[in-house]
Amino acid sequence: MVKRKKVYETLPKKKRFSKKKISIGILGFIVVLGLAVTLFVNGYINKSLPTTEGTVELSILEKEVTVITDEDGVPHIQADNARDLYIAQGYIQADRRMFQMELSRRQASGTLSEVVGEDAVNQDKYFRTLGLRRAAEESYEVYADESIEVLEAFADGVNAYMEEAKESNSLPIEFTLMDFEPEEWTPVDSLTIGKFMAFDLGGHWEQQAFNYYLLNKYDAEKAYELFPAYPENRPTIIQEDELDIAASFENAVIPHPFNGSNNWVVSGDKTASGMPLLADDPHLGLATPSIWLQMHLESHDGLNVGGVIFAGVPGIILGHNDQIAWGVTNTGPDVQQLYIEKRNPDNPNEFLYEDEWEEAVMIEEPIKVKDAETIAYEVTETRHGPIVSEFAEDTGAETVLSLRWTALDPSTELEAIMEMNRAADWEEFEEGLEKFLVPAQNFVFASNDGTIAFKANGKIPVYEDGKDALLPLNGWEAENEWQDFIPFDELPSVVNPEKGFIATANNKVDPDDYPYHISNVWAQPYRYERIAEVLESGDDFTIEEMQDLQMDQTDLRAREFVPLFQDVLADEALTEQEQDAVQLLADWDFVMDKDAPQPLIFERWMREIQNHIYRQEIPGTMRGLFSTQSQATENLLRTAFHGEDSIWIEENGGLEEVLANSLKTTVEKLTEEHGEDMSAWTWGDYHQVQFNHPLSGISPFLAFFFNREDALPVGGSGVTPMAASYHSETGEVDHGASWRFVIDTNDMHAGYHIVGPGQDGHFKSEWYQNQMSDWVEGNYHETRLDETSGLELTLTPEE
Repeated sequence: MVKRKKVYETLPKKKRFSKKKISIGILGFIVVLGLAVTLFVNGYINKSLPTTEGTVELSILEKEVTVITDEDGVPHIQADNARDLYIAQGYIQADRRMFQMELSRRQASGTLSEVVGEDAVNQDKYFRTLGLRRAAEESYEVYADESIEVLEAFADGVNAYMEEAKESNSLPIEFTLMDFEPEEWTPVDSLTIGKFMAFDLGGHWEQQAFNYYLLNKYDAEKAYELFPAYPENRPTIIQEDELDIAASFENAVIPHPFNGSNNWVVSGDKTASGMPLLADDPHLGLATPSIWLQMHLESHDGLNVGGVIFAGVPGIILGHNDQIAWGVTNTGPDVQQLYIEKRNPDNPNEFLYEDEWEEAVMIEEPIKVKDAETIAYEVTETRHGPIVSEFAEDTGAETVLSLRWTALDPSTELEAIMEMNRAADWEEFEEGLEKFLVPAQNFVFASNDGTIAFKANGKIPVYEDGKDALLPLNGWEAENEWQDFIPFDELPSVVNPEKGFIATANNKVDPDDYPYHISNVWAQPYRYERIAEVLESGDDFTIEEMQDLQMDQTDLRAREFVPLFQDVLADEALTEQEQDAVQLLADWDFVMDKDAPQPLIFERWMREIQNHIYRQEIPGTMRGLFSTQSQATENLLRTAFHGEDSIWIEENGGLEEVLANSLKTTVEKLTEEHGEDMSAWTWGDYHQVQFNHPLSGISPFLAFFFNREDALPVGGSGVTPMAASYHSETGEVDHGASWRFVIDTNDMHAGYHIVGPGQDGHFKSEWYQNQMSDWVEGNYHETRLDETSGLELTLTPEE
């Protein structure tokens, strides 16, 4: 057999190639190519970094504007006039957050499918049905000329950035990855984002739907046990089984059950400086970039205001100027009402009202879908509002649910913000509040004249004749219409109370003798009770102590229930591990410390109690509408602890069996997940914060770039002042203090802030996720309104 020689062996020796030389050559080529690609990609990505130095020409400006970015990434914008100021604010916001602004307006408008594809269709249908953008368009028509000029100037600034970025091919990399470019920004886009925040904080229609389900599914007494407020007038079932609630709302977008906050003001009688202190930390979704952008706006006409604003909106919504400071929590009033509508079997576009058929408004909302055909979609609006129980498709059912909601009416929040930004005292500030209609918020206020004040502000409907928003109402009866709204001058309000402080934490704010109904659903009282406990205990409070209180991890729910659990199980036959778990809880100080095992045991135990009670009877789709699940469970436990009958507890074997079985499951699962050594378990092994970028879930590759920092163990819980709610399956902290702010009115120019995870939306910016550890540890940065240093950018008219 002839042995074949390799090709290179047949060449003369001087022309033979060495394998080693070939390998080195290929490797070198790959290295050079990789380096070139890296440099090209890096250069391309760097082009979209925020501009913080130099000069940028903007022909739309009248005069030069200075933007100084301080060491924490906060832009301080100084302009000669209001128009230039808001042009610059629009430009700077877009430069730092254009992709976030684009997603926000698309989500609120129901146009995500255009850039995401079919996965977003159901979500788009839902937001098209609600009609946030339609409501924003109607609101624009009632704004005063001065406010429209602000909106237009801001939009001009955003569009100036977009035009420049498109010409220089320097849009954020996310646009390249998703293969689209943003379209022109309009004033209605800003108002639509505002309406979306009303959606996020707006009401509790899902609880009405769940209550309706309960009364259809169970006998009245069993159903009432899970109502958020036990009804005195005992509402009755309206009709049997004509609505499949679970199917109707399967694709509904449900906001976090308690998008709440903490805020408080302390009078000078109880502070070390002798002047009021104010603290505010709004609790919203935690992601990258932050929902807030901190800015400082200053113009020569007397405006000097700093704080935070939603990306895509002009002004400062929360913060302070050089005379006053303010903060908010969500009031959580019943501003959403479901109506049961009877459809004409002979004409699906007509609905019964006072024995006559009324024509509904049919709105064409075609949905463009990336890489697919446009979907012909139609929204039906009755006299009460859009039909929401069949947004996914027209079922043809003769009974449907419509939604009446204050946020779908025209409203003027931007005008309120403009007036609040310039207010000099409580009287001027309250005057501005009259224009802040949705969402209804608990405003706290402090000023350098020593005033502290509170007002539960917004458009809150009046429920008459015992109707109190527990159930859907008959839409065909005129007596069920909202009659009016609580008069502005009669909204709950307090000025300079004798006790020396005012605090709110989404708790019940109206006194028992208040003549109007506000809400059936208040947050659990634990955060408020802990804040009040601390504020009642001292008289010389400082900025640092207010910061410590915002970071306080004491869990009063655990303080209430752990001793009760121990008493009930004292005579139960527990395994050694279960006994160890109970003993650990007995030795606990009820602080949700990330390095302690007790928070992990207690939180899992509470979750397993809920699962034990509800899992077999309430399907998962309905539990998604059960927004008051925690409160209902706690009420059931209290009822049983006090020796009273609870149907849900008794049907699950009684209190001892519920607690013992759920403890058993808790210990078994935690042992499987964290090992046999219970003392080595820590809350932070499970309870961690990441601040995920919206594109990071697509692939590990994108997660590597967009989630620059590793997840961090963190303390607290959903009911501690340091709010840190988490996804029950993963432990990821995804809801909490989106911004922390403290100010001593003795120095109105100095505010102390944490904006988690950072200021910028560009993943290569030094201010992208630089405040993640600050958020976990409570490290605040000072921002001043009178002294500013940092990187200087000049925006100048074209010469």
